[in-house]
Amino acid sequence: MTEREKQQQGLFYLTTDSELISMIKHSQQLCYEYNMLPPAKAEEREALIRRLIPHIGDNFTIEQPFHCDYGINLYIGNNFYANYNLTVLDCGRVTIGDNCFIGPNVGIYTPNHPLEAEKRNTLVERALPVTIGNNVWIGGSVVINPGVTIGDNCVIGSGSVVTHDIPSNSLAVGNPARVIKTIE
Repeated sequence: MTEREKQQQGLFYLTTDSELISMIKHSQQLCYEYNMLPPAKAEEREALIRRLIPHIGDNFTIEQPFHCDYGINLYIGNNFYANYNLTVLDCGRVTIGDNCFIGPNVGIYTPNHPLEAEKRNTLVERALPVTIGNNVWIGGSVVINPGVTIGDNCVIGSGSVVTHDIPSNSLAVGNPARVIKTIE
């Protein structure tokens, strides 16, 4: 099994694998090109994002700067808005539904490292998927940790750290994020 196959199956894989490094460098180059484009070049911006994120729906805006590890592991629905400085470590699959809005300085992370220092020092990690439902608003400076699912119609308050699943129709805030209200 290749390191890429291990990565896609949520198994521990070597981060030093040449195929994975090549894929990351390609994504870094596309992110760099995107982040250097003037805002007025809307058609070029859209074309570059579609090269970087081939699984993206219609009617989207991703403000600059934007960073991701791979791009190909991102699946974004229609009517998507991401404010400045979105960082997505998409070693694993990241799925974002329709009509989602993301505030500035948000981080979505799929990599998970071993707790044991000896194993961690071998430069292995595994990627746990992140799923964000439809009609979700994520406030500024939110961190979404590996393996988390956020249900439909949720609001995640600014500065929250999402460490566990959030059920649909919830307002969650804090560190760690806790549901404080059901949204009718």
